Amino acid sequence: MEYRKLGRTGLDVSLVCLGTMTFGEQNTEAEGHAQLDIARDRGVNFLDAAELYPIPPKPETQGRTEEIVGTWLAKDGNRARTIVATKVVGRTVMDWFRKDGSTGELSRAQTREAVEGSLRRLRTDYIDLYQLHWPDREVSQFGSNPTVFRPATSEAEHPIHETLEILGELVTEGKIRHVGLSNESAWGTMRFVAEAEARGLPRPASIQNAYNLLNRTFETGLAEIALREDVGLLAYSALAQGYLTGKYADGALPAGARKTLFDRLQRYETPGAEGAISAYLDLAGEIGWSPAHLALKFAATRSFMTSVIIGATTTDQLAHDLAAFDQPWSEDIEARVDAIHKVRTSPCP
Repeated sequence: MEYRKLGRTGLDVSLVCLGTMTFGEQNTEAEGHAQLDIARDRGVNFLDAAELYPIPPKPETQGRTEEIVGTWLAKDGNRARTIVATKVVGRTVMDWFRKDGSTGELSRAQTREAVEGSLRRLRTDYIDLYQLHWPDREVSQFGSNPTVFRPATSEAEHPIHETLEILGELVTEGKIRHVGLSNESAWGTMRFVAEAEARGLPRPASIQNAYNLLNRTFETGLAEIALREDVGLLAYSALAQGYLTGKYADGALPAGARKTLFDRLQRYETPGAEGAISAYLDLAGEIGWSPAHLALKFAATRSFMTSVIIGATTTDQLAHDLAAFDQPWSEDIEARVDAIHKVRTSPCP
C-alpha cells in the first residue's frame, strides 16, 4: 500500500480510503466489520464516515454508519492504527440531525452538537480529520452544474472565519485533530486557507470532492490549489456510483445495486454521459482491464490526489477494487484516456 501526506498535518494516509456510507443501510454491522478488517489487512489506515450516513439520508437510519465504525474501532488496536475522518452537515433543510429539530447550519451550537454526537457514536475521544460535508453558503453541488455560475438566492450563511474559530476551539480541546473541506469550490477553498493563515486558525488539510473519468472539473481550478496549497484531494465517486464498473450498461439494473434500490444516480445520467461511459468501458476491454480498475487507477495516478475513497457492498467487490491499485499505469493508457476526455469532457459535473 502506498501512503501520502495529508496536507501539512504530518499524517501519512493510505492511497486508498475506505468509504463507509453503505454501513447501516445496504450493509449490516457484521458486513461492515468484515470490510474494515479486509481493508486494514491490506494496509488501509484511513476511513471516511459522516454524521449524515448511511445513504440515502433519512432520520430512521442517521448515525448508524458511525455506530458500526465505532464498534469496530473499539476492538483492540483498531483505533490506535486508524486515521478516522467524518463530517458535519452544512446548511440544509434536513431537520433530523439536531435535538431541537433545527434545520442544519454551521453555527457554533450545531457544530459542537455534531462533534459530540460523532465522538459518541464512533466510541472515540478524538476525530483525526473533521470535514465540512458541504458549505454553509449556497453553492452548486451534488450534480448541479458547477460550470454555470448562478448567484446565491439566499444570504443565510455563517462567515468562514467564524466556522474556523469554532473548529479551532475543538482542536484546542482535543476533540478533533485536523479539519477538511468537502464539496467546496476554488473560491471557498482559498478563503478557508487565507482566513486560517491570517488568523492563526486550523488550516484545511484536504478537500473531499467528486472526481472520476466522467467528472474532471476539479482539474479546472482546484487541482492547482491542491498542489500549491497542500490541500490534497480525497476523491469520492471514483467509480461514478457504479456507472464506470459497467454494471448498468445497456440499461441493466442488478439486484441490490444502488440505482435499483434507490434510483438516486441522476448525477451520472446527464446528456453525454452514456457515450462517455461506453468509451471508457471499451477502453478497459481493449487493454484487458476491468472497467473498475481503469477508473480507480486513473484517479490514483493524479498528482493532486491524496487518497481515493472506495466503497463496496460485498467483500468480493472490495477485494476487486483494492486490486486496482496494483495495476501498472502507462503513458499509452494516459494518452488514450485523454483522447476520450478531449471529445467527451466531463459530461457529469
